[in-house]
Amino acid sequence: MTTATHTPTRVRPERVVGATAIALAASLLIQNVVLGAGAPDYGAPVADVLAFHAKNRGTVAVSVGLEALNLPLLLGFLAGLHGLVRGRSEGGATWSRLALAAGATLSAIWAIYAVAWIGVVLAAGRGAESIPTLQLAWHMHAAGLAMALPALGTTFFGAAMATHAALLTAPWQRLLGVVGPILLIVAGSASLAIADGSPMVFVGVGGLALWVVWLLATGIRLMRVKATTLVRP
Repeated sequence: MTTATHTPTRVRPERVVGATAIALAASLLIQNVVLGAGAPDYGAPVADVLAFHAKNRGTVAVSVGLEALNLPLLLGFLAGLHGLVRGRSEGGATWSRLALAAGATLSAIWAIYAVAWIGVVLAAGRGAESIPTLQLAWHMHAAGLAMALPALGTTFFGAAMATHAALLTAPWQRLLGVVGPILLIVAGSASLAIADGSPMVFVGVGGLALWVVWLLATGIRLMRVKATTLVRP
């Protein structure tokens, strides 16, 4: 009489990291699409900012809520990526450490950015007037975004160079990992102007779009790695 051997399928870490990358890209994409056209720029009068947030409280709540999701997804992706790269390439491991350090900094800046935004949203929902304190909170929200751009650029560059060195991504993705960070860092250098409503922010938006494309391409590539099975004794 024979007994069946249990051979559970092991989920490869490449697939976990790939799924995390896709989830982060989707979250960032949804967050930017949800607000849509009509959102006030950072140079708009605070009265217009409050009116927009009061009128679109539901969609704004979704976008703000995704900020909390982005943090664990980003850190989980970078930590998992470091684990993949470390055993494949010493040079790649160095780049992934840079990405991890920059990602931790980015997470802290994102938190400040989100806190200031939450303050504005709550004030708008309670019918607050455009007092100087709310104007300061809105400018802090804008400044948080501006300072997040170079941190994201460094994260993007480190991750792209790490995966390229470890042969985890296609050669063309390295181009995204160079152009995107340049756009993000250049935009971040104009942080004061961005916080005051400068259209320079759209240079950073271009870099963010390349980051999303890179995440999706990397995630799909990692997800396509064939799974293996382990036989327990």
